[in-house]
Amino acid sequence: MTGNADDAERVVVLAHEKFPERAKTATGVLKYADYDVVAVLDRDRAGTTAADHRADLPEVPIVESMADAPDADTLLVGIAPIGGGFDDSWRPDVRTAIERGCDVVAGLHYFLADDEEFAALADEHGVDLRDVRKPPEDLTVASGKSADVDAEVVLTVGTDCSVGKMTVALELMEAARERGVDAGFIPTGQTGIMIAGWGNPIDRVISDFTAGAVEEMLLEVGDDYDVLFVEGQGSIVHPAYSAVTCGILHGAMPDSMVLCHAAGREAIHGYEDFALPPIGEYVDLYEGLAAPVHEGDVVAGALNTSGVDGDEAARAAVDDFTDELGAPATDPVRFDADAVLDAILDE
Repeated sequence: MTGNADDAERVVVLAHEKFPERAKTATGVLKYADYDVVAVLDRDRAGTTAADHRADLPEVPIVESMADAPDADTLLVGIAPIGGGFDDSWRPDVRTAIERGCDVVAGLHYFLADDEEFAALADEHGVDLRDVRKPPEDLTVASGKSADVDAEVVLTVGTDCSVGKMTVALELMEAARERGVDAGFIPTGQTGIMIAGWGNPIDRVISDFTAGAVEEMLLEVGDDYDVLFVEGQGSIVHPAYSAVTCGILHGAMPDSMVLCHAAGREAIHGYEDFALPPIGEYVDLYEGLAAPVHEGDVVAGALNTSGVDGDEAARAAVDDFTDELGAPATDPVRFDADAVLDAILDE
């Protein structure tokens, strides 16, 4: 799903009852994708715009249902709940979209193409059902060659899931390009794939092939860029998602890492019985786990201060995070990426 201002797909984003806080796919698409989002579906916020709820988002109208949306080419499911299931309350909107001749794109573990009703309707109306979380069938184990690419490889790693690893990778890529650095992005999750228009959905890949799926992408484009920012997933301490984190770490063989954290987060999101370790312990965990495959340092940090009111308090939070990390840090969305990018490019 790519295009320029003249020929970009006209997209409606489904985010019912989740927008914006719990619809990171929707907000990521609105903020970073280069196609034309014409409406957001959220029955709780109909009559407002995306910008009314987050100042960094465009003034895209929010409507109650697909029946209320303007003409479009594609309906994109902008929610990826824990477990990746399909909420049956979305079914009327998906059905309406197909009947209106729209392709449907989803990043769920539930594949729309395997849904008998949707598959039959899509065939009848000549539209595509694009399940971006469905991995290619020719993946294999890693060969250990990621370190051989010409590009400097930077991996965003996290203290938890949903702390902004994809956002940080994209912000750093854009900041690097503004400095004249030939920088690229390696998408590893459904939102990143929707934004970039390519990639491997690592959390859906057979476990033996996770590192290989990351390596495949690096080998494909690694000699075309000076710096590659790899989108991290999960956290090495996450009781459910640590496996995908390790697979990306070993498949990417990063030269440097940026530790991402959400201000005020003290426990694993959705697993609140599991407390987050001190920030300094993450440095040892990630560097120690990376070292047997390829040595890489945590050279900087990125703090998500979206839940902090006021820039002064946010700067204080960044300063505290910097002290805990023992390395340069910033919030690249709220402020700028200079301190982190300097640490990466000086490596």
